[in-house]
Amino acid sequence: MANPAFSNSPAFSAKAAAKAARQGAAPAVPTPGQLQEHFSLPDATPDQMERMTYQDTIFKTIAGFAVLLVGAAIGWIFPALAIVGAIAGLALAFVNIFKKKPSPALILSYAFAQGLLVGGVSMFFSQLWNGIVPMALFGTLGVVAVTLALFANGKVRTSKRATKIFLVAIVGYLAFSLVNLGLMFTGVTDSMFGLRDYEIFGIPLGIPLGILVVLLAAYSLVMDFEFIKRGVETGQPRIYGWTGAFGLIVTIVWLYLEILRLLSYFLPRN
Repeated sequence: MANPAFSNSPAFSAKAAAKAARQGAAPAVPTPGQLQEHFSLPDATPDQMERMTYQDTIFKTIAGFAVLLVGAAIGWIFPALAIVGAIAGLALAFVNIFKKKPSPALILSYAFAQGLLVGGVSMFFSQLWNGIVPMALFGTLGVVAVTLALFANGKVRTSKRATKIFLVAIVGYLAFSLVNLGLMFTGVTDSMFGLRDYEIFGIPLGIPLGILVVLLAAYSLVMDFEFIKRGVETGQPRIYGWTGAFGLIVTIVWLYLEILRLLSYFLPRN
């Protein structure tokens, strides 16, 4: 009886076999020398197989930050565009998060929108605190560099328990931020950072909260690095390098904005 896996395929039909015989399509038998030459060829690289690599993911991340810097320059000149960047960035973030296959165009658009936000916010802070923007930039780069070095040396890794704590903390921080924003818009609190400016034992709430959020962002970086590492090691398609780049952009922008706000509590205001 015919194998049902082949019986419905025209490529394995009797007519196809007869046609091949008439055309003299008998397969050529390779010589031992040809076989040896074939097996001596170098293995195909991940790039040749269109697989995710560290180099390609780094290139995509650099491209994303290059677009972000362009947006930041425009946002610096026209700070009002920060509002546009915040709204567009939020919408594009949700689109990219729920999209099954990453889209380079959408991710780069997100990077540009975040650049508008970062540029506008940075201009605002620079007018109130001298030197705060360079300090925030170097602080962000320092956290990223230290986290990457510890991850590369195997000193830090995620765990199920730590990730659960991270998720609970993120949800709590998001709820606090929404409530705080609502209180600021309704005029319940008229301080610059809302509830963050309320003091507990003489210390503004924004200081311990800011330190906690910086630690959360650092853990998020570890999660991003693990995603990229797992993608490379399991040979995921190259397109998912854009997902790794997107995750890093999200985390690093968040980290920068939190460090910027945290530094404002330690620097004299103009």
